[in-house]
Amino acid sequence: MYFISNCPVCSGVDFKEFGKAKDHTVSHETFTLQKCTQCEFLLTSPRPETNDLEKYYISDEYVSHSEKATTLFDKLYEISREFALNWKLTLVKKFIAPETHQVSLLDYGCGTGFFLKKMKETGFNIAGVEPSSRARKAAQKNTGTNMHETIETVHEHFDVITLWHVLEHVSNLNELIDQLKSRLNKKGVLFIAVPNHQSNDARKYGMHWAGYDVPRHLWHFEQKTMARILQKHNIKITATIPMKLDAYYVSMLSEKYKAGGQSILTFAKGLIAGLLSNLKAKQKNYSSIIYIARHA
Repeated sequence: MYFISNCPVCSGVDFKEFGKAKDHTVSHETFTLQKCTQCEFLLTSPRPETNDLEKYYISDEYVSHSEKATTLFDKLYEISREFALNWKLTLVKKFIAPETHQVSLLDYGCGTGFFLKKMKETGFNIAGVEPSSRARKAAQKNTGTNMHETIETVHEHFDVITLWHVLEHVSNLNELIDQLKSRLNKKGVLFIAVPNHQSNDARKYGMHWAGYDVPRHLWHFEQKTMARILQKHNIKITATIPMKLDAYYVSMLSEKYKAGGQSILTFAKGLIAGLLSNLKAKQKNYSSIIYIARHA
């Protein structure tokens, strides 16, 4: 385990404990969230060493790296996945300029590759980066395309770069943003989806909120800190899009964590909490937010 000594957003060195959250998925260990006293960015610290992080993903319960649904929540995830994939396709097409050439897309943290498969089927020229050997193998099988293990082996430039709930997982936050920016075409579009700890469901569930997902989530974003860190790299947010479906799934998981197990009651309470979170979202503070960004 090691401690973060400098805030990646503002370089501050003073932190205060925000709370303690449990890893309900793999290790059942407890991890501490720290808040930067200067810019209020939240981060997990202390955290596992980078080389030790992969073992915290080895679980069939970790749905984004698993191809088989074993629980009610996993089955719901699978049912909603196809809807989400079509929605993401429509969203990407909305924000890219009409092109006379085949649009190139890099999905960083592509997981098992279902999004890339959808984009390839609709005419995009795809590439993917996935550090997890298990997920990368599945992505290659699903897409029929070789995936990169690291961004360093990606030498092309892209019209679109996507990170669907990935930025919160990366250890080298500022370095990765620079690397992605260097591979984004001048008029390219960056899509970054992350949980939002200022959402109503996050406030309701506190340290039981599934969006913290420690220790896999190393950083915990909200709109102010996201804008600040991207501005630091001369990247400008041009739009924000809510991921309203996430509120239901995250709230159901949070109810499960809070109750210590799942039942019809936790399922129902989670659905209601997700609905209320979306209805009460002020200043676009939804459970998860997609940031649409470009070169400043």
